[in-house]
Amino acid sequence: MTHACSVTVSKALNLGAFAVRRSLNLGLNFSCKCSVRSIRIMENGNTSSLMGADNESRGALVVFEGLDRSGKTSQCGRLVSYLEGLGHSVELWRFPDRTTSVGQMISAYLTNNSQLDDHTIHLLFSANRWEKRSLMEAKLKAGTTLIVDRYSYSGVAFSSAKGLDFQWCKAPEIGLIAPDLVIYLDIVPEKAAERGGYGGERYEQLEFQRKVAQRYKLLEDSSWKIVDACQPLEDVEKQVKEIVLEHVMTCQKGKPVSSLWSC
Repeated sequence: MTHACSVTVSKALNLGAFAVRRSLNLGLNFSCKCSVRSIRIMENGNTSSLMGADNESRGALVVFEGLDRSGKTSQCGRLVSYLEGLGHSVELWRFPDRTTSVGQMISAYLTNNSQLDDHTIHLLFSANRWEKRSLMEAKLKAGTTLIVDRYSYSGVAFSSAKGLDFQWCKAPEIGLIAPDLVIYLDIVPEKAAERGGYGGERYEQLEFQRKVAQRYKLLEDSSWKIVDACQPLEDVEKQVKEIVLEHVMTCQKGKPVSSLWSC
């Protein structure tokens, strides 16, 4: 059993290391590749994206981020029910995906049943997302909207809050599919700590959550929509529905898929 577990960990870390190398190479070469690709598009009159032609209907990738106990799981579930009621093809995903072999190791760590080096667990979190990347792309292209509870932003925010280098934490995530929309449920750590079940997992500590909130601010970009999670649940839900539906319709009209932090 110990040998099998060691082999599984080794495979997972190899996948994480590969993602780091791939991402670093992509970061070094991408500006040149972007320029070459732009020239080719101008020459050929081809406006197709890296992963699919423009005007090709697809599902939307909607990610929920925020501190622990900010209400992500509740809002994800309500949103999925709402979109299904409108007739959309939609699925709820969560990271880490604890059903995979990598995810089971992460789950043991989060519930304090195992100890791992901070760099190691970060690469395992990243490997957990990479092992679902191909399926994610296939689902989106097939027209399924994915509502995702946590994504790469969580990985970077939590690991860098532990003291790891911010750019090093981002590197393994480069090349994953970029969300069409990030809903950040904004709540002060003290308010989140008052909610039921707080403190049950490794990272649910008030001072640490304050550091995570600071790192999240560094990750905000044009895809983000900030929602006040201190509002009544129904008010948050109403605001989320309005924001998400607009992006779902945009993707159905043919918004290209892009890569995370690639250019």
